[in-house]
Amino acid sequence: MRAVLQRVTRASVQVEGEIVGRIDGGLVVLLGVAGDDTRGDASYLAEKIAALRIFEDAEGRMNLSVREIGGELLVVSQFTLYGDVRRGRRPSW
Repeated sequence: MRAVLQRVTRASVQVEGEIVGRIDGGLVVLLGVAGDDTRGDASYLAEKIAALRIFEDAEGRMNLSVREIGGELLVVSQFTLYGDVRRGRRPSW
């Protein structure tokens, strides 16, 4: 599994003009899943993301997790995270 995280104050995902997901403050997670990933991998990554201390505390230090601030997650499937671009100019999956 591969994930790219972005802190957001709000975010939404639209499909054909219809909002299919929306959050207020928290994290957008672009998630790529490989064929050999397991439920254990998913559990590990979910816990890791929830516990990452990447939000500022009252002193301005990155010392709080999304869980501690009561933030939300918007997870978006992103198979392109597994694109192989070592050969040529087109990624292959």
